Amino acid sequence: MADTLLLSRLQFAANMSFHILFPSISIALAWILLFFRVRHLRAQGTPEASEWEHAWYFWTKVFALTFALGVVSGITMSFQFGTNWPGFMEHAGNIAGPLLGYEVLTAFFLEASFLAIMLFGRQRVSARTHLVATFLVALGTTLSAFWILALDSWMQTPAAYTIVDGRFHATSWWGVIFNPSFPYRFVHKLLASTLTAAFLVAGLSAWQVLKGTANGGTRRALRAGVVTAAVAIPLQILAGDMHGLNTLHHQPAKIAALEAIWQTERGVPLTLIGWPDEEAGTTRFALRLPKAGSLILAHDADAEIQGLDRFAGAHPPVAPVFFAFRAMVGMGLLMLLVSWWSAWHMRGGRALPRRVLHTLAAMTFSGWVATLAGWYVTEIGRQPFVVYGLLRTADVVARHPPAMVAATLAAYLALYVMLLLSYVGVLKYMAEHPGEPAPVQPLPVDSAAVARGT
Repeated sequence: MADTLLLSRLQFAANMSFHILFPSISIALAWILLFFRVRHLRAQGTPEASEWEHAWYFWTKVFALTFALGVVSGITMSFQFGTNWPGFMEHAGNIAGPLLGYEVLTAFFLEASFLAIMLFGRQRVSARTHLVATFLVALGTTLSAFWILALDSWMQTPAAYTIVDGRFHATSWWGVIFNPSFPYRFVHKLLASTLTAAFLVAGLSAWQVLKGTANGGTRRALRAGVVTAAVAIPLQILAGDMHGLNTLHHQPAKIAALEAIWQTERGVPLTLIGWPDEEAGTTRFALRLPKAGSLILAHDADAEIQGLDRFAGAHPPVAPVFFAFRAMVGMGLLMLLVSWWSAWHMRGGRALPRRVLHTLAAMTFSGWVATLAGWYVTEIGRQPFVVYGLLRTADVVARHPPAMVAATLAAYLALYVMLLLSYVGVLKYMAEHPGEPAPVQPLPVDSAAVARGT
């Protein structure tokens, strides 16, 4: 049974890891497309209009590809609630079902309804209608994140529920949705998507400049990506700090694991790096800053921080959370340095030096690294519970033979590796062959209707 549990967790992690890559781009990229479209319409009659149209045209194609992979992988992931985790829906379906249903009704249908107009309606509807469709697609992506994160946050910090015969029931949907961690998690995710999309835009545009396939729209997109990243990263650091304070209050075991705090004490040092040895209850080769842990975690250098000794048998595995958190923070700091360095070089409308362009190109998918690392901190850090403190993961897994779960896991991994390589390859091809937007033809006029004044 232990093998089945581990393999089922790995399978869901593989599905979720692949799926989250694409919404982490499309949520913010939709708003960037709206920005490009607004700038294009405002620049009508000037040389800038063509440049903004090229930017919008190219990145709309990227959005369409990304959105398609996100939808397909999301469907596969949702099936696993029934195939691998039937106990979760049995116990928490009264909470999870409506929230997932709201996501489909208010977000996915909105995106699906107006996506075709945004992608193919530029020559078939008025500019205003097309702009509204683009806005509604962007709104839909954000609403989708809203509902999914409401559910995930409730699983992390359950609130406004009662348990009857082992099943959760909502006592207040407002309390369920706006549970204690949701506002912090939602803002943190939106900023993470902003950074992921910004570095993708900046990195792929830098690649086009280096390869000689850039146009005026490419340079507009490059500047927009760099400036967006430079503004968003300090906001993300602030949001992350606030989220950390919330987590310390509601999920102290997660904080103890990600900082490898073995014993409860005051003035906890900050472990910059080390090797957690959970069996021995110590961090080997640790490089520490005295009292800095308490200062950062609680904003008080002498604050008491609960250690793993307070959560025997009810804390997450230490090493994965410890290393994932440092990968996330390290990538965030690198994003800060690269975005500000690039923005400094772009001051006054200057062109970026080749060394900066190479750096941005290398950072194209840096947002994926930070997003995955942060997601692992969040989800592994909730273990051994699926609903924090109330429902254990081991109690909701399906009892499939381990060999069957292992075989499907291997098939998923092979498929996802192929799809991911294909996605990156298509992006590279698109960047090197950007194409031209088709000219907009005047909408047909009904002469009889005009004569009638209708």
